[in-house]
Amino acid sequence: MVADIIFYLFATITVVAALGVVSSKNQVHSVLFLVLAFFTTAALFVLLGAEFLAAILVMVYMGAVAILFLFVVMMLDVEFASLKKEAIQYLPLGIAVGVVILVEMVVIITQVHIEPNSMVAVAGEVTNTMEIGRILYTKYLLPFEIASLILLVALVGAVVLTLRERKRPKQQDITKQHARTREEAVELKKVASGEGAS
Repeated sequence: MVADIIFYLFATITVVAALGVVSSKNQVHSVLFLVLAFFTTAALFVLLGAEFLAAILVMVYMGAVAILFLFVVMMLDVEFASLKKEAIQYLPLGIAVGVVILVEMVVIITQVHIEPNSMVAVAGEVTNTMEIGRILYTKYLLPFEIASLILLVALVGAVVLTLRERKRPKQQDITKQHARTREEAVELKKVASGEGAS
C-alpha cells in the first residue's frame, strides 16, 4: 500500500517536471525541471527493482545535462558577468528542486522495502546488472555499437561548434622563423676601439 502511494506520488512529480521542461520560458528553469524529472524517474526504477537502470540514469543523464547546458551557454555566447548577477533569481527554484530530490532520497532509503516475490525471477543467481550486460552485448550488440558511434559523432560535433579561434597579440609563425635568412637575422657593425655598440 505504501509503495503504491509512493509510486503515484513520484509519477505525478515526474509528469509535472516534464511539463515544466517544455512549458518554461527560461532555459535555466527548464534544465532544473529536467534534472528533477530524471531523478524522479530513477526513483521509479528503484521502486521497480531496477537499481542498475536507476544508477545509470542518475550518472549518465543527470551528468550529461550539465555538460549539455554548458555547451549551450558556450554556443549562445552568454555574458558570464550578467549571468552571475541574475543567478539570484534562479535560487528559489533551485532550492525547491533540491528539497524535492532530498525528500525523494529519504523516502526511497527509509520507506521502500522491495519484496523479492514482487520482482521478476531470473534463472539462477544472475543479478540485474549481469542479465542486462548479457543481453546488451549479445543480442543487441549491433544497435549498441551504432548508438555509441552516433553519440561519438555528436560529441565531436559539439566540440567543433564551440571551438573558437582566439586572436592573440603575440603569435609565433614557425614557417616564417625557419624561412629567415642570415642577412635578415644578423647585422654586423664595426665598432671602433674604446667605443660601445650603439
